[in-house]
Amino acid sequence: MSNAIDDTRRLLSLVAYLRERPGTHLDDVARAFGLPVAQVEADLGTLHMCGTSFMADDLLEPHVDFEGRVFLDNADAPVRPVRLAPHEALALLVALRALAGLSGLRERDKVALGRVTAKLEDAAGEAARAAEGVTVEFEGDDAAQESAFATMDRAVSEKRRLRLRYYVPRRDEITEREVDPIRLVLVDGHTYLVAWCRQAEGRRLFRLDRVAEAVLLDEASEPQPIEPLDLADGFAPTAADGIEVVLELGPGGRWVTEYYRYDKIEELADGGLRLTLRTPDPAGIRRLALRLGGHGRVISPPELVDDVRRTASAALAAYADQAG
Repeated sequence: MSNAIDDTRRLLSLVAYLRERPGTHLDDVARAFGLPVAQVEADLGTLHMCGTSFMADDLLEPHVDFEGRVFLDNADAPVRPVRLAPHEALALLVALRALAGLSGLRERDKVALGRVTAKLEDAAGEAARAAEGVTVEFEGDDAAQESAFATMDRAVSEKRRLRLRYYVPRRDEITEREVDPIRLVLVDGHTYLVAWCRQAEGRRLFRLDRVAEAVLLDEASEPQPIEPLDLADGFAPTAADGIEVVLELGPGGRWVTEYYRYDKIEELADGGLRLTLRTPDPAGIRRLALRLGGHGRVISPPELVDDVRRTASAALAAYADQAG
């Protein structure tokens, strides 16, 4: 699965291709873009929802005839000049200036943003002067994620190695590692960096909101040749070589589904969840259970239930000794 930027570029290229070559056979379109026919069909379905507005007359109208030839009707609407109202120009200028201030942007992106901003300022007139009094500051986690994304995007583009400080939820710790980036992907609403981890000597996925720091290094990235990762249906289930664990989570423990892969999920009457997952690291589940406290518990296997109970009892006894 490509990232959102790649998808947008492909769709724009597809529109230009079909406008210039009406009636091209579906197989030839797929061959020209190096894509499976199913992907081209999916892209055509996406183009049905694209245009200058959601009014019927402003939407693209791709279709495939009975002979498999592809046509794109109403294709001139999206290329007509867009007239912005003053408040729309103001909002766009503020957004462009905020983007230009992000750390880690590639130089060519900064140049492109500068050109677009200058043209919009000329066209916007009074609205441009109003925008000069508006500033946007990214705070907290949002700023860190924006900076990390820009750095990782630059590393992918320039084929340079990264040093990451990364939070591993199953061990509840920050790790440091060097990685050779491969690409950025969007899966189930989260952005991930696909990379070759030099410590693990294997492909790993690093979720953006768990990246504490991303530093661009001078070394060229050298990812190992690996099979493409198919994320069309989200993440694959956890590895079958671990033990099966069943967790019951209260409403306050539902966050676990954001950080742990699972094979099965069931809603409970009290608003909680029952998760079934497999893990090669029972100790990680024990730590998770201790963190959950009253918001979750291990149901099986019995030996892990006993392990969690013993560890919790020992911790309580140690606390009582310290308090006494």
